[in-house]
Amino acid sequence: MGFLDNSGDIILDAVLTDTGRYRLAKGDGSFKIVKFALGDDEINYGTYNKNHPSGSAYYDLQIMQTPVLEAFTNNASSMKTKLISLPRTNLLYLPILKIDHTSDDNLPFVNSGLTTGSYVVLADEISTQFTTNSPGGMLSKNVNNPGVLNGADPPSPPMGYISIHQGLDTTEISPSFNLDSDLVETGYIIQIDNRLGAIASRKGNTAAVSFIDDDNIATYYVSINTDPQYVTDIALKPPASTNSDTPDTPIRGPRGTKLQFAIQSSVELQTSTYLFETLGGTLAAADSSDGAAIRGSACPASRFIDTIIKVTGQTTGYRIDIPVRFVKKQ
Repeated sequence: MGFLDNSGDIILDAVLTDTGRYRLAKGDGSFKIVKFALGDDEINYGTYNKNHPSGSAYYDLQIMQTPVLEAFTNNASSMKTKLISLPRTNLLYLPILKIDHTSDDNLPFVNSGLTTGSYVVLADEISTQFTTNSPGGMLSKNVNNPGVLNGADPPSPPMGYISIHQGLDTTEISPSFNLDSDLVETGYIIQIDNRLGAIASRKGNTAAVSFIDDDNIATYYVSINTDPQYVTDIALKPPASTNSDTPDTPIRGPRGTKLQFAIQSSVELQTSTYLFETLGGTLAAADSSDGAAIRGSACPASRFIDTIIKVTGQTTGYRIDIPVRFVKKQ
């Protein structure tokens, strides 16, 4: 990886991805460029200087001369934020994706000996059984220990899940207004390391993989039309004590859809420790007097692997990264 000098002529640096090179090498006519993506991850728009002494032509000079990253062949490393084209000029706010923390079931696990700010996926049945023992379970699923997912059997306790909501997160526009149809995410792209796990519904049905790339990253496409178990509209939730509608969502303005899913740990994680030894680490046991213990409960020795699940909206290209830690009791 490197930077290209952008102080002179405009530079266009384009390369084929690993998948594109593979298809080109096959020589069977399957190689055909039908899509491309643009990104501006390296640009800091805060350097726009409207007070430049030389006038308006120089306001964006520093931005225009910022060195640009060389094009990546590895799709897993390139362009976290992709550019989109919106022909309308009357948009004051753009929709975002936001993790829903309104329910105890989908809060990230925080301030514990196992992880900080991540979702915890219990990798196998033994880990799950230990955590539900009472008293002193390692990750007993209750309101004090949210964000814990059962990777061995997603519908069974602990039965946490991940919930992502989409819309305009602003108080300047009332949530009673409908989100414009061209800003609504009707489909989502979910990416996860296929060696570690798979995407599943809250009922435990594993989603169909769209493709797995050369880096073992599995990509799933789910939409509101074909996958209602994953994608639904965000409904208003009227409280019993009032006549007004209060949304059960972190989105403060007009809203679109929500994506909810669980995680099924892979066979490799459930049946062996090889990937934990290769990619992860270990945590020593801690008793209830240790600061690493979880909310006063005993914490056994365990193995873990940290990873990221990427979720991208198909309409706007907005993406968020979700930290996840797979845990296996030693």
